[in-house]
Amino acid sequence: MRIEKTLSIIKPDIVKKNQIGEIINFLEKKGLKVVGMKMVHLTIQKAKRFYQEHQNRPFFEGMVKFMCSSPVVVMCLEGENAIKLNREIMGATNPHEAKEGTIRKIYGKNIEANAIHGSDSEEAAEQEINFFLKANYSINKIKN
Repeated sequence: MRIEKTLSIIKPDIVKKNQIGEIINFLEKKGLKVVGMKMVHLTIQKAKRFYQEHQNRPFFEGMVKFMCSSPVVVMCLEGENAIKLNREIMGATNPHEAKEGTIRKIYGKNIEANAIHGSDSEEAAEQEINFFLKANYSINKIKN
């Protein structure tokens, strides 16, 4: 097993409900360690840059608006196979299709308000961590 870093974002729906601690507790109990974290209120421009790969999809504008509707909590998580583990803990993008016991099944409302974002690959994790947390938590800088 290798130690990896990944990015996770607690989305506006969870922040508005004051459930940030519950999500962090959930992640930590499953073996992920928070090694960097900050609360950010995304601007439309920053949200559009972050989600630029989806700019031609019909849900893009709604997703950007949702992600700017409240502050979000951005975290760099670390652990054994952290990227895969975080995705398993989160569950399917659509909470109605997520497995029982996953964050999205428990806390998600719909595809848009699905509680949490997580990097889907090592390359995405590197880019996303640097996008929000600069090089402080770079995968290449802190490899174990």
